[in-house]
Amino acid sequence: MKILVTGAAGFIGTNISMHFLNKKNTIYGIDNYDDFNSIKLKKFRIKQLKKNKKFYFKKIDITNRNALFNFVKNKKINMIIHMAAQAGVRYSIINPKKYINVNLNGFMNVIFAAKKNNINKIIYASSSSVYGDSKNFPSKETHKLNQKNIYAVTKMLNEKMAETYSKITHIKFVGLRFFTIYGEFGRPDMFLFKLFKSSFTNREFQINNFGNHLRDFTYVRDACEIVFKLSLKKTKKNEVYNVCSNKPENILKISKYFNNKYPVKIKLINKHKADILKTHGDNKKLKKTISFSKFKKIKNQIFKVYNWYKSNKIYKM
Repeated sequence: MKILVTGAAGFIGTNISMHFLNKKNTIYGIDNYDDFNSIKLKKFRIKQLKKNKKFYFKKIDITNRNALFNFVKNKKINMIIHMAAQAGVRYSIINPKKYINVNLNGFMNVIFAAKKNNINKIIYASSSSVYGDSKNFPSKETHKLNQKNIYAVTKMLNEKMAETYSKITHIKFVGLRFFTIYGEFGRPDMFLFKLFKSSFTNREFQINNFGNHLRDFTYVRDACEIVFKLSLKKTKKNEVYNVCSNKPENILKISKYFNNKYPVKIKLINKHKADILKTHGDNKKLKKTISFSKFKKIKNQIFKVYNWYKSNKIYKM
């Protein structure tokens, strides 16, 4: 297949591109190299992807409709995997307009690029943040949504946009509510990579809410295999799936587990106002749709990911 991956220089976009390249697909990757996260790191990821001759990259901002349309035109793309978005829950409090522009207007442009070029399937990233501070666990796709920040609102609206355009176009949509993805090529601001850097540099590692957060960690390579299986699966016009292990872990316990082997100066601090206390997703719908059930446990992967982190100098800069 020929696949367009938006946000190809991002954490999940890079891993998905690699996974599909390994399955002998052709990947057209786009990214705008936004400086919200390290541009050097994004270029590093793209450099790794370019080692495969079936990967083609162009710097494009999805909010630039003409540039996006011109890139997609005549490439005979079969499917779009839309991972480009303005990330970061806390930053959405500071700059909500950027989230509205990138996450909503950008997604609209992707939909119309698909419509114009007869691309029949869009797999796109939603988020577990659409559930907000739910008290009903595990969170199911049918549960009432309760967003508590603009980032989550834009993800919920992406789902509504997909639902609407699935009815009035030929496009089939698959939305993925990702739950705390971790692994290789991760962002420096993510929990594990901040933990790794604190250990490596012997600096203090601060844990919000005195370590009482629970997260449904999902290994990125599991997530990629799930996306691959869904890409091959015949689905209804519009579906949304939780992508999660269904086994939440306590952040402080994970930190202490890592600390047993690699010392870390842990400091417990107050909860941040944008933080969600617990994520715990139900993955029954996903497992019923595809033959995937062996989710890797974070305790079995954490040192493997740390060794990968140590071997890549750019992460320790």
